[in-house]
This record gives sequence, C-alpha cells and structure tokens, in this order.
Amino acid sequence: MQLITRDQLGWPPSAAPDQATTLGVKIHYEGTPVSTDLLTDHDRCVQEVKNIRESHLANKQENYADIAYNYLACPHGYLFEGRGIGKRTGANGNQPLNRAHYAICGLVGSDGLTEPTPEMLNAIRDGIDLLQANGAGGEIRGHRDGYATDCPGEPLYAWVQAGAPRPGGTSTPPVAQPPADQPARYETTVGGLAYGYGAHGNQVTEVGRALVARGFGSHYAVGPGPDWSDADTLNYADYQRSLGYSGSDADGVPGPDSLRRLLGYLPGEQPPFPGTEYFGPGQSNDYIRQLGERLVAKGFGSHYAVGPGPTWSEADRENVQAFQEAQGWSGGDADGYPGPETWRRLWS
Repeated sequence: MQLITRDQLGWPPSAAPDQATTLGVKIHYEGTPVSTDLLTDHDRCVQEVKNIRESHLANKQENYADIAYNYLACPHGYLFEGRGIGKRTGANGNQPLNRAHYAICGLVGSDGLTEPTPEMLNAIRDGIDLLQANGAGGEIRGHRDGYATDCPGEPLYAWVQAGAPRPGGTSTPPVAQPPADQPARYETTVGGLAYGYGAHGNQVTEVGRALVARGFGSHYAVGPGPDWSDADTLNYADYQRSLGYSGSDADGVPGPDSLRRLLGYLPGEQPPFPGTEYFGPGQSNDYIRQLGERLVAKGFGSHYAVGPGPTWSEADRENVQAFQEAQGWSGGDADGYPGPETWRRLWS
C-alpha cells in the first residue's frame, strides 16, 4: 500500500463525525472532466486531491465538514487519506446513505481521464481492504446504487459490479505461502498501523509485550522490540493457535480479531481503563508504560528524563498532573494519579 496521510498533505485531523461501522464501501469518481496530465505527473494528483478538499469546504450549500471521501486513489497507485478510518462520509448523497457506506473516490471523471489504471484499481482495493479491516462490512457498491447519479462512471462501475477484483483477477491480493520451515514474511495493516515482518514502531513492541504477558514469548532471544522479526511471527502464531485458528489463519501475522483479543482493543480505539490500583508508587506494569507513551503523544512528557517505562515514577505523576491541570482541574482532581476520566481524555 502506498498511503499518503493527512499529515503529509498538511491537513489537520478530520472534523467529520465519527462512525465506527458501516455496511460496506461505495466507490465514486469526480463527476467532472479530469485532465489526462495526471497520468504522467504525480504532483498533479496531489494538487487534484487538495483542490477537491478546498472545493468541498467552500461548498456552503452542502456544508461539508471536510473532504467528502474517506480515501482517494490516483492513477499511480497512491491511496490518499481523506476523512480516514472511523469517519462518516459526506459523499453518498444524504445522511442515511452516508451512514450506510464509507466512500472511496478514484481520480477519474466524466471526460478526459475516464479509465482507471490498474494501479488506481489496486489502490482503491487497498482502501476497501483497509476500511473492511476497520469497521466496514462486506458490501462494495457504486455511488449510483441507491442514489440517482452517473457516479462512479461506466468503467469504474463495471469494475465494482465484477466484485472489485485486483488487476489479475482476484478480489484480494494473494499472499505467498512461505516454505514449511520459514515463518510468514509479509506485512499487513490494522487500524492504520503496520504489523508483520518488516513493520516498525511502538505498535510492534506493544504486541510483543502483550504476547509475553500471556505466555507466548518463547521465541524471543532478547525480548520484544520495535522491529517485527521472525520471533514475533512465531510467537504470534502460537497465540493464534491457542485461539483455535489453524492453517493460513495461524501464520503469525495479526488480523483484527486476534489483535483485539490480544490487546483488548484495536489501534485507534480507546483501551479500557485498567483500574486505579495499577498506578502509584511501587507499581510496575505495562499499563504505566502505555500511559506514559500516551502522555508523550499528547505533549505532556516534559518531566521524563529518558522516556516512559513500566515502573511508576514521580515523572509519571508530574506528567499526569500537568495533563489534568490542562483540563482545568485543580486540587484533588489534579493529583497526578489517573482515573477513568483522565484515561478517557488522554485517548479522546
């Protein structure tokens, strides 16, 4: 997946209303002439997406909260983050339809550039798979399904009616099966974060620690870290088999169901508050590290000398207190010890 995020586009977080689930995804096109210059100049694609957002925000009749689509796809195979995951679309014609399906727009139009490239179809399929892994149901429709419009144009609609297959004939990309003695080596995306061989980031460390906490860390030589390795895959496969998965469903690469069962939540969701007893002097657990990492992400980590850790320290208390005071709290409500409301606001 070649994803261009809102941050990379210079956009703030989407102001669109939240919506965690839909029946599926609807496919759109621009509905106006689109220049064929996009085929040879990717910078024009970037500007096209920015222009669409500007035009939507300027449309006072529709009163868009943001660009109307959850994602957009260009002829070069890039997927642009519009409203993104978990946001109600503004593209399907009316609020009941918007609540029913998320929306992806291919950068083709009614004239000029009208035929989607194979790369664009792959990018749209990436967006469909991403949304289906994060709340969208299995329906794949065109905008014209249930609404009087020519959108998404004949070429894109024919592809939708064929089941939205990836170029080459399959609706989802085939995953090469590794040799029997080699762990699976591919990457997937859940909740906008990468997992599987080659993935990097705090989310990888979090999975490793959760596996160890549940007794599935036997393949680590030195413990979990931020780079997904074969050891992570082997440990995760052991965990998947403990849930009753088998075959390719237990290949060691996370899916939404097993990841939610491991962590208690999916990336992008608020983790449940564990209880006040986990925080304070003498306590050491991964909830403290999770709290500290969230404080840093929210800009309240100035009291850490070397960063968050699993053992409660005065720096944790001072950072929590700074966050609580920023909420307008004082006295006992800003004592530096997290409660359910502090926890909720940290993830809001």
